[in-house]
Amino acid sequence: MNPLEIIDKYYPEAGELKHILLTHSRSVADKALQIAERHPELHLDKEFLYEGAMVHDIGIFLTNAPDIFCFGDKPYICHGYLGADLMRAEGYPRHALVCERHTGAGLTLQRIVEQDLPIPHRELVPVSPEEQVICFADKFYSKTKLDKEKSVEKARKSLEKHGQDGLARFDHWCELFL
Repeated sequence: MNPLEIIDKYYPEAGELKHILLTHSRSVADKALQIAERHPELHLDKEFLYEGAMVHDIGIFLTNAPDIFCFGDKPYICHGYLGADLMRAEGYPRHALVCERHTGAGLTLQRIVEQDLPIPHRELVPVSPEEQVICFADKFYSKTKLDKEKSVEKARKSLEKHGQDGLARFDHWCELFL
């Protein structure tokens, strides 16, 4: 089963949730691929960028986010590591890293512990260039305003409330990728 078929395994029925997931993920994938085209010097794996962007939010159905038709029992912030668990179980450890490291601009172990977040206590910051590009591209799209790209200022503002370390990472990515 390829990574994109895994979406159909966990989202078998057409409906609002699958529409939100696919629309959001395609927007993120398109932006990630645009960055790859603009920056050939980064030698990004475009196939992996596309696949990783498409599955980065695969765990949302396990969370409780009724505004986007998610009726699971976990807090929304858990969707990254939950998706990573799914992708690892399916045999895609590299894709799993994208899932668990894309929340915010990545979450440091220190921030996870300080804020007592209900997620694994480990570094969850994007490492590979592809992980960083997908995480960056994700900051420009919400799941409630589909197809509407946020400005850099709005993306920064949404990250600001989560601390300066993530904002600094995002600003660095702006220099690298825009």
